[in-house]
Amino acid sequence: MNRQAKGKTPRRPQKTPSSNQKDPVGVYCRVRPLGPEDEECCIEVISDTTIQLHTPEGFKTNRNGEYKETQYSFKKVFGVSVSQMELFEDVAKPLVDDLIHGKNGLLFTYGVTGSGKTFTMTGSPGQGGLLPQSLSMVFNSISSYQAKKYVFKTDDKNGMEIQNEVDALLERQRRENNTPAPKTTSSRQKVDPEIADMVRAEDAYKAEDVDEDSSYSIFVSYIEIYNNYIYDLLEENQEDTIRPKWNGGGTPVRQNTEFIPPQSKILREDQNHNMYVAGCMEVEVKSAEEAFQVFWRGQKKRKVANTRLNRESSRSHSVFIVKLAQAPLDADGDNILQDKSQVIVSQLCLVDLAGSERTGRTGAEGTRIREAGNINQSLLNLRTCIEILRENQMCGTNKMVPYRDSKITHLFKNYFDGEGKVKMVVCVNPKAEDYDETLLVMRFAEMTQEVEVARPVDRPIYGFTPGRRNRNQVFKEELSCKLEERGGPIDMDLPSVMNSLVHSLPPLPSSELTDPHDDITLPRLIEALQNRHRIRQVMIEEFSKAANMMKSMLQELDTNVISKDNFIYEQNGKLSEKDKIIQNNKAEVERLEKITKKQEHKIDILQKTTKIYEDDKRSLQQELDTRDHRLQREVSEKRRMEQRMHGVVSDTQHKWEKECERRVNAMQLQMQNKLWVKDEKLKQLKAIVTESKTPGRPDPPPRQVQHRPQRPSREERTPARRPVSPTPIPTQTPVRPLHRRSRSAGGEKWVDHKPTSSMDLGTVLQPVIPNAIHVSAPSEKALSKCDRYVLTHQEVASDGEIQTKLIKGEVIKTRSGGQAVQFTDIETLRQQLTTVPGRKRKSSEGAPANSVQNDGAWTDVETRCSVGMEMRAGSNMGPGIQHHGITKRRKP
Repeated sequence: MNRQAKGKTPRRPQKTPSSNQKDPVGVYCRVRPLGPEDEECCIEVISDTTIQLHTPEGFKTNRNGEYKETQYSFKKVFGVSVSQMELFEDVAKPLVDDLIHGKNGLLFTYGVTGSGKTFTMTGSPGQGGLLPQSLSMVFNSISSYQAKKYVFKTDDKNGMEIQNEVDALLERQRRENNTPAPKTTSSRQKVDPEIADMVRAEDAYKAEDVDEDSSYSIFVSYIEIYNNYIYDLLEENQEDTIRPKWNGGGTPVRQNTEFIPPQSKILREDQNHNMYVAGCMEVEVKSAEEAFQVFWRGQKKRKVANTRLNRESSRSHSVFIVKLAQAPLDADGDNILQDKSQVIVSQLCLVDLAGSERTGRTGAEGTRIREAGNINQSLLNLRTCIEILRENQMCGTNKMVPYRDSKITHLFKNYFDGEGKVKMVVCVNPKAEDYDETLLVMRFAEMTQEVEVARPVDRPIYGFTPGRRNRNQVFKEELSCKLEERGGPIDMDLPSVMNSLVHSLPPLPSSELTDPHDDITLPRLIEALQNRHRIRQVMIEEFSKAANMMKSMLQELDTNVISKDNFIYEQNGKLSEKDKIIQNNKAEVERLEKITKKQEHKIDILQKTTKIYEDDKRSLQQELDTRDHRLQREVSEKRRMEQRMHGVVSDTQHKWEKECERRVNAMQLQMQNKLWVKDEKLKQLKAIVTESKTPGRPDPPPRQVQHRPQRPSREERTPARRPVSPTPIPTQTPVRPLHRRSRSAGGEKWVDHKPTSSMDLGTVLQPVIPNAIHVSAPSEKALSKCDRYVLTHQEVASDGEIQTKLIKGEVIKTRSGGQAVQFTDIETLRQQLTTVPGRKRKSSEGAPANSVQNDGAWTDVETRCSVGMEMRAGSNMGPGIQHHGITKRRKP
């Protein structure tokens, strides 16, 4: 973990693009045609970007008891009728174009066993897959700009070195001499019929905007990851080599040998923190056919096995790496610039993943079970890494991605960190038996599309003048044309030039002397030599003039070059200043963007706070309006209560006035009754006195009453109006009132406030209040639980008896959260007792002479029973319960 963290720290500012642009992982889907034995299909292509999965018959339904149909979207969906060229044009062509322009690319084929991954990647004769089409496009684009072999040389640290022409020539001779002679005849060099017509240069695409001022070279390597071990498929050592076993003493064990498999490779990290396979063989190729033959040689070593689902099932993940090295030409456009720092290396990784499978369906046993477990585990690690990447990007978390748990994810972790584009082709088999595994593949593809990969940085500009290669070729062609026009050889050395110049001079005359006195030959020879000397001087002058002219031209060219170099230097300085300004502007822009984001965040917070405040204000305004309405309603209720109370007071006053009048009338009637009783007694005495006289004695004349009016007889007397509540006669018996239900017996809950000083009168008529809380002093807790209130109050009445008042009211909740009592009713309970005589006499017994008031009509049974009882419940503010005794009238 520490090593991984240290590796990422210095790399981030270099690899992160200035624009911070990201591209999602491109996920494509290819549907394989159904086989002749397959009948039911579970996949339907709806559009160019959407497919739908149908649950086959016989599979479990969902919880609702219905078959589930799910749609999945991709960047593009390729049906059964799509050709390999169409697939390559949409998927791999952009990656090859990026490879030629110095950017990396990664392409996966993913799916279950037997879904067509290997066919999509490799193809078949006449139908080349993504890999041969990519090789054809690469070499078709850079064929005329390739460097000679061994000019680019790989090192053991995932780097690239540049050799000059002499070192490259020596390297070629050394390798050609060390290469053993082929064991077979030239027929071995023929194209394998299995790969015939897979690579066709006439059908290949060509990249646009290829840098013509650079030289290119292609290196390929091929590895496989089997049981989480990395093996090089291009090594010369075969897996079936037999070596003897050695014991501890250092001697071979007799008759005991073992198969020595190739050594597993390890992953390392280069100086740019990119992962690579250490010790992997990289082969330099110069044509697409040669590159594909190298691939096919390694393909035959790949681990395959026959299973129940696939006749040649891949048991390992294969990775074919196409590495493109490019370096700019020098200022003359003739040789490659000998600067290692200017070399740009880009690579395209074509990965054919092994298919996920279930051992129950494949019928795997022994080694095949272990292989399937390792395949499924590595694919599970890939899903886990993709899921954590997606969670980190969508949720803003910083979880560690477990790249090191699997070799396939550890090898390509740089691509997910922004080293290049990542694409994946999901291959599916529409047959019904693969529905469960296809559903898992679709979910993984849907999750992968949400992962974004940083866009790689464009390669830097070298500062050389473009078009150097073309100008160099044009200069060579013009030079050869001028030499041809002058008749001189095109490619000659200095002696040949001197010979041609000597032959251009006039020939010497014959200088043979036969006579010592010959004066003609020598002068003629001297003249010829002088002529030749003169011609030579002229030629020297012409050559000097031409040399001076050439020198001046060269000086002028040097001056121009120096001025151009100075101009270029100045422009580079200005460019560096501009770059600094751009960097400063970018830093300022980033700072302003951060400030803008902070301000936007603050604005969002303020908007949310404002919204909360507005909601609170609205709710408080509503509550205020509600309380205003309630207050107005209470004020109106108070006014109505006041009016009602005024009415009740006036009614009560009027009622008491009537009651006083009634009582006066009753008292008058009572006095009249007493007078009538006295009259009756006087009549009885008179009759007794008259009867006791001697017979024959005349009756005395009646006594005349002067000032007293004649009392009418019983028949003539108008019946008097019965008083409402006359005062009971002292001699009457106490009357037990009838039971009356208290008005407190309602459905409400009451607070029965009865002080401790209240006395129990023991009367029958007692208020019964069910569902009440009995308290001696009211409390807020008791009032909060009830909605009615009653107070028992006792006082002494005017007649000396104890009078009980029940004061009732309603419990109202106040605005401050307390309780208040509004009194609405008063009930009065009053008990009246009469004086009972000590001795009762029958009506047949005679009255003593001295009994005036206690004897008479009240002493007989009829008179005593003539007392009636009337009980009337009082009104809300009335006098309460009252007992009234009324004397019954006797029949005449």
